[in-house]
Amino acid sequence: MESNQNQTATATSRSPETQIETQKITTFLWFDQNAEEAVNFYTSVFKNSKIRDVARYGESGPGAKGDVMIIDFELDGQQFIALNGGPQFKFTEAISLLVHCQTQEEVDYFWEKLSADGGQEVECGWLKDKFGLSWQIVPDAFLELLRNSDEQKRDRVMKAMMKMKKLDIKELQQAVNE
Repeated sequence: MESNQNQTATATSRSPETQIETQKITTFLWFDQNAEEAVNFYTSVFKNSKIRDVARYGESGPGAKGDVMIIDFELDGQQFIALNGGPQFKFTEAISLLVHCQTQEEVDYFWEKLSADGGQEVECGWLKDKFGLSWQIVPDAFLELLRNSDEQKRDRVMKAMMKMKKLDIKELQQAVNE
């Protein structure tokens, strides 16, 4: 009995060389049947990104044998898992991924890439990508302006931001000085 348990454990566990390090909390994204397409898209948009591991369905399903079940991936060092779970659940705006941007060029880049090919520009720095996942593309300068100790300046920044779809650093900074 003991030798069978050891064989099973060896067959299903990774060797120390292939062990994948995981972070304590990982975002788990449920896709219908396009997890692989989504992960390939996301890893093409973000620098320092990679697919870490792919697990495929076996005989017991529920997907077809050989189809992607889950993909473990990183976007700029942040770990995620994507699941081909079926059509039961959809993304909503109740959760979004926030991308911190240092420059307007960076805001423009992520806005263009993530809203392309059927994505949707929403408002106030929010968009939905072509898979329905919500993103906030936010310049750190905006977050700093919100920390201003002058309430009137903060209010002017908020009013300016509320009129925008894609956030514009220069316009937000001008709002402080009006």
